[in-house]
Amino acid sequence: MKQRIELVKEWLKEEKIDAAFINSTENVFYLTNFHTDPHERLMGLFIFPDADPFVVVPGMEARQVKDAGWGSEVIGYSDHENPWDFIKEAIQSRNISGNKVAFENEVVTYGRSQSFLNIFDTPNVVNVEDKLNEMRVVKDEKEIEIMRRAAEMADFGVEVGVSALKEGITEMEVLAKIEYELKKKGIREMSFSTMVLFGEKAGDPHGNPGDRKLKAGDFVLFDLGVVLEGYTSDITRTFAYKSVSEKQKDIYNTVLKAELASLEASRPGNRIGDLDQIARDIISDAGYGDYFPHRIGHGLGINVHEFPSMSHLNDGILKEGMTYTIEPGIYVPEIGGVRIEDDVLITKDGHVTLTNYPKELQIIE
Repeated sequence: MKQRIELVKEWLKEEKIDAAFINSTENVFYLTNFHTDPHERLMGLFIFPDADPFVVVPGMEARQVKDAGWGSEVIGYSDHENPWDFIKEAIQSRNISGNKVAFENEVVTYGRSQSFLNIFDTPNVVNVEDKLNEMRVVKDEKEIEIMRRAAEMADFGVEVGVSALKEGITEMEVLAKIEYELKKKGIREMSFSTMVLFGEKAGDPHGNPGDRKLKAGDFVLFDLGVVLEGYTSDITRTFAYKSVSEKQKDIYNTVLKAELASLEASRPGNRIGDLDQIARDIISDAGYGDYFPHRIGHGLGINVHEFPSMSHLNDGILKEGMTYTIEPGIYVPEIGGVRIEDDVLITKDGHVTLTNYPKELQIIE
């Protein structure tokens, strides 16, 4: 964590920024190893180029910051106190001029940004998120090891879901079995709201599980992931139940072909947007272009959706240590949908998939 703080301090010096206010739970965790949900209460990390940083948290969580390994100042406050009074005092005691300051433009509320800016005299403001994204996009060995284990748990979740399938069971009943078995393995939190979708409901990319009962001929789509030690996983697999039509086979095989082609192009030096375009061309050439409404994937790490966006517009370059999803899909309303998603790590010579549940079309009897 100390090395990450030093990288931010070096950036502040290079950009002649006097102070940075970091408010998002994910970036505070990345830089301090402390993770919590403060709800409406203020939590913030304040970093300066030539002075010691400090963390502000609700007083009931101050000890946990130290327990997480944070070695600098921690300021705790009660619900009856204004944390900005303590923040202003701590900044002024460090003799910070505040001619130029930074915060997360997409995260910090207007009220909090004004409270921060009011500490200084008409400062210039820059966005710290670009620097933090640059740091977070390449994972270190510890992060990768955690993400491997999170992906293994996602594979297990799909395995549980498949084993629960039987005629007449509802989507929510299968979902409950998946999350129960994961909790028995120590998983407290899912990366997002688990999706189990049957039949025509699988044709909604972000469908809501409910009381739809499983019947022969249905597509069954699982989309799930877990949070493990602050890092996420995300997997999608699609199955056929008892029978499959030629049209369903064609849809499935087209998605699989697109996914495998995008994975093949996942190597250092390649353009990010090309991964999307490769899959999009395959799906369009098969006649399903209008049924692939989303990008090929997204960055993955502390957040289940994070930088970079894996769209065809992205001119960024793949680098060793980047982690993201590849998840092409085809969604035909009267038939249902197929999505196949893997978590990908860029290696020195190519890539590996962190999720490894089999992808060939399976007909569940």
